[in-house]
Amino acid sequence: MSVEELKKRISQLEEELAVMKNNQPRSKIDTMSSEVVDSNPYSRLMALQRMGIVENYQAIRSFTVAVVGVGGVGSVTAEMLTRCGIGKLLLFDYDTVELANMNRLFFQPHQSGLSKVKAASDTLQFINPDVQFEVHNMNITTVENFDKFIDRLNRGSLTGGRVDLVLSCVDNFEARMAINTACNEQHMNWFESGVSENAVSGHIQAIFPGETACFACAPPLIVATGIDEKTLKRDGVCAASLPTTMGIVAGFLVQNTLKYLLKFGSVTRYLGYNAMQDFFPTMNLKPNPTCDDRYCRANQQKYAEQLRLAPKEEVVVEEEAVVHEEEWGITLVDESVAVKEDKNVAPGLELAYTVDAPVVEEPAAEDDGISLDQLRAAFKSM
Repeated sequence: MSVEELKKRISQLEEELAVMKNNQPRSKIDTMSSEVVDSNPYSRLMALQRMGIVENYQAIRSFTVAVVGVGGVGSVTAEMLTRCGIGKLLLFDYDTVELANMNRLFFQPHQSGLSKVKAASDTLQFINPDVQFEVHNMNITTVENFDKFIDRLNRGSLTGGRVDLVLSCVDNFEARMAINTACNEQHMNWFESGVSENAVSGHIQAIFPGETACFACAPPLIVATGIDEKTLKRDGVCAASLPTTMGIVAGFLVQNTLKYLLKFGSVTRYLGYNAMQDFFPTMNLKPNPTCDDRYCRANQQKYAEQLRLAPKEEVVVEEEAVVHEEEWGITLVDESVAVKEDKNVAPGLELAYTVDAPVVEEPAAEDDGISLDQLRAAFKSM
């Protein structure tokens, strides 16, 4: 490198340093407030509580979530959780940021060469300094790292205990099977997510050990046949990637994570996405009694026992009010509810249908049986 190049590089570094000094993160906030002011980053989140959607939104600060894979889906997932004010995030990945990742969301060109977990934690810490971050630049599929992965799942929370949820955002089946094994063994709930290689479909799946199907209950063909994924990759050929599809999948993943943690709405067990038809299939996947994972089979037995011992709720069916009852058991239900119709609608609108007014028939004149000729003859004889 020449002297001129060195001077130019020094000048660039000085400019970057000046930008970093000017962009200081905000001070930490001890308590979430619902006060509606421009300086409160939590006012719109706390509005969920005021509107009755969430009972206690501030409880989100007590939760710890592990995000495995900080790529196209995982990085956006981590950012959403950070902006929502999650208590702590554990980030696992062993890849580095590349310019080839710039078609996706989150990462920026100046972060090229940094590990994804380091680049992510730096950015996220600036967005919300109230969130705690723990990063692990490692491959969880190796024996040594797998044991460390399980240890951090069990002791990585804010209180030194188990994490509250595991989110799988990896892009290969080997890592998914490692997460599946760890969560089955430790009986931890987790969400699996993925985007197809053609970038126009994706899915999320909630996996509750023993209650729903685990990833090994119905494995993909590659996993079931034992094919090495690395042998399927060809030089010069890469999977397609769309930031739109990854953003949609990450949004669904975080939305269900919030519903699971804060207990509002219903958590979707499986949600797919097909971008070609904008089709969103949902389904419930039951566990496989003959699953290859022995921990999954044991969890199924435990869950079945819990259902057997759980008290059964009695369903009370309300009967309709009986208007009339005879000794023969014949009953009549009141259906004579008067229908009142207001035909005064706004200009430019018309009723889809109208209720016809009841037709009242006038009683016919009584006939006494005397004809007109007989009546005339009677008058003449008088």
